[in-house]
Formats: sequence, C-alpha cells, structure tokens
Amino acid sequence: MNMQTKSFRSDIGRVRGLGSAKGGTHHWWVMKITSFALIPLTFWFAYSVLHLIGADQAAVQAWVKQPLQAIILLLFIGFSLHHSANGLQTVMEDYIHCPVTKTILMVGNKLLHVVLAAVAAFSIITLALKA
Repeated sequence: MNMQTKSFRSDIGRVRGLGSAKGGTHHWWVMKITSFALIPLTFWFAYSVLHLIGADQAAVQAWVKQPLQAIILLLFIGFSLHHSANGLQTVMEDYIHCPVTKTILMVGNKLLHVVLAAVAAFSIITLALKA
C-alpha cells in the first residue's frame, strides 16, 4: 500500500527544502485579534469624538479624566498602533526586496510605533492625572 501525503509545495520546492518560515501563523493571528478588538474600540472612539465636537479644552480634559474613558482610549491607541506596525511590516516584507533597505525600514517602523505609543500614553496619562 502506497501512502502519499498531499502537499501544496511544488516538486522543486520539496527538493530544495523551501517553505514556510513558521512565523506567518502568529502574525496572521495577531492581525485578526487586533482587527476584532478595533471594531468596538473604533465605534466607541467615533462616538466619543462626535460628542466632543465643539467642546472646549476643559471639557475634553474632564472626559479624559474619567478612568474608564482613559483606559479605553489607551487600549484604542495601543491596538491601533500595534495593528498599524504589523500591517506596515507585512507590506515591507512583501514589496521591498533589498535586504538592507528592508531591515532599515522595518527597524524604523518598530521604533516609530514605539515612540508614538509612548507619546500617546504619556499624553493621555498626563491629561488624566492633571489636577
């Protein structure tokens, strides 16, 4: 009895040993989780911004001072930046072919998103705790 396993790889791919680097599944799951988390957070953010249109600085600061609002705002910013960084990483991996350029851009992408997250978190916490 001859048992053959089905494979989606080509014959030459099997011979050369080329295939998955085993990192795509994790990346895919992270993108899906952040996408699903952003659905209610985006609706909440849009609703909140619409109600803050025309408000003065004191009203916005009073809104951010509410612990639940500050926490949800931090979650929205965190998930958005994480999703953005992963999305840009995917684009760079797929469309930039020069290894040096790709490495520089991917490191820059991560650094930029970490800095943006730090600035956003500092700003929200400062507003929330300001007397």
